[in-house]
Amino acid sequence: MNKKSPIEIFSEWVNNGKDNGMELNHCDSVNAMLNQVLNNANNYSFIDAGCGNGWVVRKVSKNSNCLKAIGIDGSTKMIEKAKSLDGINNYYCDELSTWKPSEKVEIVHSMEVLYYFKNPLVVLKNIYDNWLKENGKFIMGIDFYFENTISHDWPEKTNVSIMTLLPIKEWKNLFIKAGFNNVEYSRVGEKDDWKGTLVISATRS
Repeated sequence: MNKKSPIEIFSEWVNNGKDNGMELNHCDSVNAMLNQVLNNANNYSFIDAGCGNGWVVRKVSKNSNCLKAIGIDGSTKMIEKAKSLDGINNYYCDELSTWKPSEKVEIVHSMEVLYYFKNPLVVLKNIYDNWLKENGKFIMGIDFYFENTISHDWPEKTNVSIMTLLPIKEWKNLFIKAGFNNVEYSRVGEKDDWKGTLVISATRS
């Protein structure tokens, strides 16, 4: 069976309604991430990198301290759905490794996205150089990483062509190589064989 690109897979998810499960499956991890990065944040602008159907953008935009919330995703169908559900916030269909927002923001969030790139460093560097203001914060969550061995068969199960499997230490090193400071990690929702969502936060300073 020919493997499909992440964009093709995610577009199929919209067609069969599977995108709705993303909010259900990732809600707890994302809530923990948002609590961490939005705590004490006043008057901020926000980008969700790999926003899918826009559920995180819609959620964050309801916060009274959020001045602007933006979603970007490589899947045309995901962005079309996001726009159909949300006429207030801005959504862009573009390549995360090259897209640049018209204005830099205080906070960038990304859940279950960066390992779908052959070279995640290129995306991290673009976020660091072109998306974030000075002292801006980036927070990333992923479930597919080396220490979470239960996830190792996902490329076969999902038939996705690109899934970059790295250990926690290597993910931290990529953030540092991209220029980030205050690189810290934690794991959310660890239980039994599931090592939890790997959360890495960092600052552009």
